[in-house]
Amino acid sequence: MDVLETLIRRNREWARGVLEQDPAFFRKLSEQQAPDYLWIGCADSRVPANQIVGLLPGELFVHRNVANVVLHADLNCMSVLQFAVEVLQVEQVIVCGHYGCGGVRAALDDARLGLVDHWIRHVREVAHRHAGALAALPDDQRRWDRLCELNALEQAHNVCQSTTVQDAWARGARLAVHACIYGVGDGLLRVLAGGVSGPGEVAALAAAAGGAGRASGRTKALE
Repeated sequence: MDVLETLIRRNREWARGVLEQDPAFFRKLSEQQAPDYLWIGCADSRVPANQIVGLLPGELFVHRNVANVVLHADLNCMSVLQFAVEVLQVEQVIVCGHYGCGGVRAALDDARLGLVDHWIRHVREVAHRHAGALAALPDDQRRWDRLCELNALEQAHNVCQSTTVQDAWARGARLAVHACIYGVGDGLLRVLAGGVSGPGEVAALAAAAGGAGRASGRTKALE
């Protein structure tokens, strides 16, 4: 109970601080939800989506899971995507991985952690598809970094292949999909592949998986 009391006290302090800055903030927030972005990221506690990009509550629609995996059979993720695109009409979908991801590390090491192994299996499949490129890297840290990047790219590709996104493009909706990576050690967000806004551009994600990234020294940090 003491833990909850501490959190509740911090909540009250936060709410008072917000109201001091904008007395109408919560009233306006309660009246509508109109984010411009959907963020699909990792559940890692070190990667708080809103804070990373400096957005307030209501400005970023968020879905998070272990290792930022996007599966067409995952009704949770697909429902979030569909709601964001068709109901909230977001125009930007960001799939964001992060360096130092524990789920990616487990996939790379073929570690056994329990029930979550079934989920991480999908990241292992990414590792297997790129086994040659990963093996060619000079050390274990770079292989880990690179698999974090490749996983973000592959999951962004899955977003593009979803029925929701394909249908949105077919009806002419303004919708772009981006793959990004966040550096826990430096706080910087980097673009791996950005602005995929139609079926004809999806191949760019596959091209990006062939070379861009921290391991190759070409990932661009957002300034």
